[in-house]
Amino acid sequence: MELIHNTMRQVVQENMGMAGQKFFPFVMCLFLFLVMLNVFGLFPYVFTPTAHIVMTFGLSLSIVIAVILLGLINFKGDFLSMLMPAGVPYGLAPFLVIIETLSFMVRAISLGVRLAANISAGHLLFGIISGFAFTMLSTGLAVLSLFPIMILIFITLLEIMVAVIQAYVFSLLTTIYLGDTLVLH
Repeated sequence: MELIHNTMRQVVQENMGMAGQKFFPFVMCLFLFLVMLNVFGLFPYVFTPTAHIVMTFGLSLSIVIAVILLGLINFKGDFLSMLMPAGVPYGLAPFLVIIETLSFMVRAISLGVRLAANISAGHLLFGIISGFAFTMLSTGLAVLSLFPIMILIFITLLEIMVAVIQAYVFSLLTTIYLGDTLVLH
């Protein structure tokens, strides 16, 4: 029985991999788009759209809507079965359906807020420390201002890393959500 179960799991994973390849161009473009927006925001006087919740929430909401539509196209009404775990008593069903629906909808909020909050936090920290360094330089404390300038160099490297990691996390979660359109449970 275990052998049959493992074989079935392997077949599903192989088929999901082949079917999931059609999403690769979208996810790769999404990743490159977010990396470019995040990194360009590190240059002086350049607007960072991903630091604003409206942009990131709109992007994540459109992804969740696409997941719902693709799930309904692929599985018809069976797609809604992911809102009801198997083997649950019918008395608990209304509560679980509400909880699962809310958790499914919170995906859009968490996906967008995570990206905007991390990018905004880095920009805010960079702005505070650069203001501190500028104040020290303008008051004539050039020797003491070397420490904040060194911290600014370190934070710039950290911001580049955060920009790439946040784009990766956004793309990875998008891939996981798109996986629901290929395999229900």
